[in-house]
Formats: sequence, C-alpha cells, structure tokens
Amino acid sequence: MELSLWVVSALSFASVALLTPVLIWGLRTLRLTQPIRAELPADHQAKKGTPLMAGLIFLVGVLLVAVLAPSPISLYLCAVFLLFGFIGFLDDFKKAAYQDPRGASGKMKLILQFLFTFVLFAALPQLDLFNSDVTLFRDLKLELAPIVYLAVISLFVVGSANAINFTDGLDGLLIIVAIPTYFFFFVISEHPEVKLFALTMIACLLGLLLYNLYPAKAFMGDTGSLAIGGSLAFLAVIEKVELLIPLLFLIYFAEQLSVILQVWYYKRTKLRMFRMAPIHFHYSLKYGWSENRIVTVFGLVSWGCCLVSLALWKWMY
Repeated sequence: MELSLWVVSALSFASVALLTPVLIWGLRTLRLTQPIRAELPADHQAKKGTPLMAGLIFLVGVLLVAVLAPSPISLYLCAVFLLFGFIGFLDDFKKAAYQDPRGASGKMKLILQFLFTFVLFAALPQLDLFNSDVTLFRDLKLELAPIVYLAVISLFVVGSANAINFTDGLDGLLIIVAIPTYFFFFVISEHPEVKLFALTMIACLLGLLLYNLYPAKAFMGDTGSLAIGGSLAFLAVIEKVELLIPLLFLIYFAEQLSVILQVWYYKRTKLRMFRMAPIHFHYSLKYGWSENRIVTVFGLVSWGCCLVSLALWKWMY
C-alpha cells in the first residue's frame, strides 16, 4: 500500500495538471460558465464567464484510487466523494446552463445531503468503522446510544459539508484551506486507505491549484467544494476525532457562522453585522484586502489549526 500510495498520488497530480486545460476548454465550448450574483463586489463581476464545474477533474483521482488501490474502505471514501459531488454538480449545472446564480433549490440539496448521509452511515458497520462512543481523553469515552450519535453526527456531516462549500468564494481559497485539513487525516490515520485517499486529494488539489490561483482560469464549483466537504466530514467520523473538529474546521465554521449571524442580525435590526458574508468578503470590502492576501492569511490559519490539532491529537488520543 505504501508504494501505491505515492504512485497513485503522483499520477493524480500529473493527470489533473495535464487534463485540467482540456476540461476548461470543454466547459468554455459548452458555455458552462459562472454567473455572478449582482450583490457581489465589482471585482467579482469581472469573473462572469469563467468556466464552472472544474471540480469534475477530481474524478481522475477518485478513479485512480478505485482502480489502482481498490479496497472496501477506499471504495467507500470514493463513494462519499462522488455522492456529495453529484449534489454539487446538479447545482452547478443549473447555474451554468441557465445562467442562474441561485442554482438548485436549497431544500433539494439538503434533502439529498441527508439522504446520502444516512445511506453512507448504513454502510459503516459493514466496514467495521462505526462506533457511537466519543473519545473525551485517551481511554475516557462518552457512550452514546447509536440513534443519538447518528442524529448528531448526521447534522455535523451536512453542516460541515455546507460550511466547507461556503469557503469556496475566492480564487484558490478552498484549495489552500483544505490541503492542511487533508494533511491532518493523512498524518493521524492508521488506515492505509485513509492515508491514500487524503494524499490523493492533496495531489488533486495541487494540480487544480495551478489553474485556480488568482486570477482563476476555472472554478471548481459546488461539484468540487461539496465533494471536498462531504469527504472531510466523513474522514472526521471514521477517525473519531469529534472533539478536535471545532479547531480543525475553524475556517469553515467561521465562514458558515458569519452567514448565519449576518442573516440573524439583519432580521432583528435591518443592519449588517459584516460588510458582506461569508466573512472572506468582509475582509475585502472593509479592510481592502486583496484576494491573494485573504487566501494567504486563511491558509496560514488553516495550517495553524492543523498543527495545533495534531499536537492535541497526540496528547488526547
């Protein structure tokens, strides 16, 4: 597995780096491009017409994992990625094909996310990966009834997937922030399949980053961001690091919380708590930060969260 891990990852990076221009050409030819919401800042209006759904290129890495290193856990992680990516694809396709920034209905996306989450959870016991206990500190565990654990963790998976989706709002932002999160799971996991999947995803992200840095030649869209969100959430479930998630997912939750607070505050006061939400837009509009500066700072914070989480993991688990 160790050899295949590095081989699959190297092949994934090379394939994504080489094939992304072909995908961009195809998306542009089919006019599957990004519509821009009218309320977004002026510099974002210039991005209208950028090819959308470049997250489809991640299928290369998923396919390589499934074909070159098949195992029940590997195929399960690939299924997680594909199912959440499918929801994102439906959203992106409506946006691009009809030039409708709203995309698919939020209700439909939530229903599919919960449905797929329940189906995926049903398969976990077959892989001997389901455990309803929550580790508090080393051998100290909180024993929860399976139904209670499933209810709470399902909300976590769907909430995390959407939080990670919110983070994909600037060129290169989600890629830069997600790489440290995948790296955390690569380091801590005792499952070779998890290590393989995490490293392959890092390779795919680096391959797409060549075309997604500012100014982006293509956007991964919800096709990529929801797939990343679902897979990271399920990696947290498999690795049983529930208590570390608020820190490890700090950037994602901050993005999601800023949206929630913005809506709540506006309904109560008719005023805005932030210049714009998610919060990465606030730094741009209020403080004049460039996209590259925001991406760099958020990436450094994500690496800090990753390293502190690794230290806490070693101490707690």
